Amino acid sequence: MPKPDSDLSNAINVADTESAKRVLAIEAGALSALADSLGEAFCQALDLMAGVKGRVVVTGMGKSGHIGHKIAATMSSTGTPAFFVHPAEASHGDLGMITTDDAVLALSNSGETTELADIAGYAKRFEIPLIGVTGGKDSALAEAADVALILPDIEEACPMGLAPTTSTTVMLALGDAISVALLERKGFSPDEFHVLHPGGKLGRRLIKVSDIMHAGDDLPLISSDSLMSDALIEMSAKSFGCVGITGPDGLLQGVITDGDLRRHMSTELISKKTSDVMTESAMSINPEMLVSVALGIMNVRAITNIFVTKDDRPVGILHIHDCLRAGVA
Repeated sequence: MPKPDSDLSNAINVADTESAKRVLAIEAGALSALADSLGEAFCQALDLMAGVKGRVVVTGMGKSGHIGHKIAATMSSTGTPAFFVHPAEASHGDLGMITTDDAVLALSNSGETTELADIAGYAKRFEIPLIGVTGGKDSALAEAADVALILPDIEEACPMGLAPTTSTTVMLALGDAISVALLERKGFSPDEFHVLHPGGKLGRRLIKVSDIMHAGDDLPLISSDSLMSDALIEMSAKSFGCVGITGPDGLLQGVITDGDLRRHMSTELISKKTSDVMTESAMSINPEMLVSVALGIMNVRAITNIFVTKDDRPVGILHIHDCLRAGVA
């Protein structure tokens, strides 16, 4: 028989799990309702934000303000310059941060947040586009906004219906939807994303081969009519364990690796021409290729080096250790 305290613990665990499931079910339903509610107003809001010369100024009070910080950060990292202005601070001088080249994205579930009055009034006075995100379709914010994005009629996941839970989840998701839609409108590329995310895992995933390859005098190259004695010297000097073979036109014709040396090992090796020993049509990669893709190629082919070519001319060489040092694995 289980002990009484064990029964109590199990009952508490079940209650906790059921509570969490109820919250997630309510919020999932609200996100579905939000998706169904998007329409012309959403597109109009995108038009306003995409059309400004300046930045999208995100504002909100309390929990909406916390969500606003995240929305501004997501926009900025996906090609839409944005920053957050606290509405209370705006009333004490920070309105000067907002220019006529900007657009304002104001968040308030009720739409009656008094701290937003000054920033909304400022936007109207100077004809700064104002987009309101609110659950109150007849609220002061909805009336003041040039475009009002009305949140669906949803219940808070808090059992008392008081703590902002579902409403902030929906605001956050709407901010992501706006950011991604703007990103796709602008054709924001992985290259641009990398410029804004040079650090961390995301930045490492977007490093190009040209960023870390060895080039110039570091390249182990020799002509196809050279003797193997010269090729061996070049291989030893550059320390990559291979040498690229180029023709009279400068194009990469093949590669000689340690494996090729073993296969052709004989007393006549050093007197042979490089063209007699090289592996023709060796694999090469483009300098614009992502390092993560190049690493995958090297892993599949079980090689440690790969030449980088542009228009079939060798411009670099990539070693698997370069990838690992760059944090790409």
